[in-house]
Amino acid sequence: MNIEKYINTELLSPAKNLECGLAAINHGADAVYIGASQFGARAAAGNSLEDIETLTNYAHRYRAKVFVALNTVLIDNQLADAEKLIHGIYNAGADALIVQDMGILKMNLPPISLHASTQTDNRTVEKVNFLQNAGFSRVVLARELTLQQITEIKSQTDIELEAFVHGALCVSYSGQCYMSQAMCGRSANRGQCAQYCRLPYQLLDSEGNILVKNKHLLSLKDLDLSEHLKEMMQAGIMSFKIEGRLKDADYVKNITAYYRKKLDNILEGNTTYKKSSVGKTTFFFEPNPEKSFRRSATDYFLNERHKGIYQPETPKSLGEPIGKVTYIGRSFFKMQNGQLLNNGDGLCFINKQGDLTGFRVNRVEFPAHKGEGLWVRCFPADMPRMEVGAFLYRNQDQAFDKLIAGKTAERKIYIDIIFKENEKGFELEITDAEGIRIKYAVEAEKQPAQKSEAVIENIKNQLSKLGSTIYEARDIDIQIRSPWFFPASQLSEWRRVAIEQFDSKRNETYKCELPAIAKNTNFPTQKLTYLGNVTNKLAETFYKEHGVNEIQCGFEIKAEEGVALMFTKHCIKYEMGWCPREGKTLELKEPLFLKNNDQRYELRFDCNKCEMHIFASK
Repeated sequence: MNIEKYINTELLSPAKNLECGLAAINHGADAVYIGASQFGARAAAGNSLEDIETLTNYAHRYRAKVFVALNTVLIDNQLADAEKLIHGIYNAGADALIVQDMGILKMNLPPISLHASTQTDNRTVEKVNFLQNAGFSRVVLARELTLQQITEIKSQTDIELEAFVHGALCVSYSGQCYMSQAMCGRSANRGQCAQYCRLPYQLLDSEGNILVKNKHLLSLKDLDLSEHLKEMMQAGIMSFKIEGRLKDADYVKNITAYYRKKLDNILEGNTTYKKSSVGKTTFFFEPNPEKSFRRSATDYFLNERHKGIYQPETPKSLGEPIGKVTYIGRSFFKMQNGQLLNNGDGLCFINKQGDLTGFRVNRVEFPAHKGEGLWVRCFPADMPRMEVGAFLYRNQDQAFDKLIAGKTAERKIYIDIIFKENEKGFELEITDAEGIRIKYAVEAEKQPAQKSEAVIENIKNQLSKLGSTIYEARDIDIQIRSPWFFPASQLSEWRRVAIEQFDSKRNETYKCELPAIAKNTNFPTQKLTYLGNVTNKLAETFYKEHGVNEIQCGFEIKAEEGVALMFTKHCIKYEMGWCPREGKTLELKEPLFLKNNDQRYELRFDCNKCEMHIFASK
């Protein structure tokens, strides 16, 4: 089958910095997204243009891409700096910008592709169609969409669709949360979210009665769609995005490797889809998402609404489930399935008060005889207060941490080498799977070998020594008429020069995709409220040119009073079993409120849309 008939799939990994970006590429990412020095939605994850250029040069060798997140809203006095930065990002070789602010489309831009950030609130066919016609090459879909909704969007649009498959979840629709800005002046849309959704709250009724006490009622579990990649692919997703631009390299290694293996299993022998980069990745460890930071796991709304998407006990990482405590002694305890444990591991559990408690294992003793069952005796460094039946999780695996700190993967590009004789000497021809080819000819005196039987093997042995390069010889074809003598140093030098020339040609042939062409199109509505996040004159001009005749300032410019601070598909009533759409008749004294210290929020429920809206309340 012609390779052009395949549909590209992309594993997109996060990069807090250059180290993380290189780790992502080495562990099989087809693309990496990284923040620049300013204007990224993770203000604590900025990077220099020099580091971005180093990353792009490395990624492009594997035909992997680098996207730079410039996805905050801008104010007028930042527009010039943002435009200058964008030109710097383009010159650094980046493949695309991830943006939220539509004012960027009115700048004097270099020819770089634009991706619409999930913060542009991409939930409908109409919105995605508009972004496609406005000049975007890709849309990052809202995390709340179901498979059916994704399929519907794909069936009515032609743009590339990207979706998150792993990592932390914002409880609010992205780009539609103003709680942090309202409460402490730190805007989520400007990369400074204070994470009010991770705090503990009391749930009160209208009379002040406590319905739920000190639970993390807005803190969602982490997303894990690793068992649904094929369905998402069939629904129209081409890019599978791992969240985590604040995570360290060990997280990036583990989670990227995990999804690379999952996707490769789907793609193996597949005649419809192929991965968008090149290079075979070999792993020297077994990836396991439970060994990296995560707040348990949920498929969120991909397979429609269901209970259990939030983690009320703690916003922290629980880790991997181990087993129950079966006996408690004076300085030790016994537990099930503890054969997984190592000295120095970190364990945690939810105590009777509902709080997360952690401790370190000082020593582990295993049963003396196999017939004694699957239990171990654990001696903590400090004995925690817990009871028989407590369920333990491991949130730090000493052996795994040591393993993943070392070399955990190797990514190689297969090449075919032909070594042949010509009239003046010899010639090396190198070809890769993309059809890129170089010929390196050398003039050399031909001397008969004394040990003719070893000549072919000697040539193959020297030409295959590619360990310090990104290449691996898949096939070496020797075409000589006589067994000539070749010093090892001579063959090594010819191989080195030929590989340098081949590398140079591959680098020259990489071309970034051109940006999409904008068409005349109107925005789906003629009025924009504060939810449009218009915070500068260029964004206002953009929307007016696309048929919007009434535009309110963004919340960061003018904080409207009495408006919703958060819009979420997560519903506390539903999670508590109080959903009226499910026929529940519990008489609640509404409105309901969330309270944390002296801050109180009113909950309003739009049951027609199955949404919960949160307002500031005195």
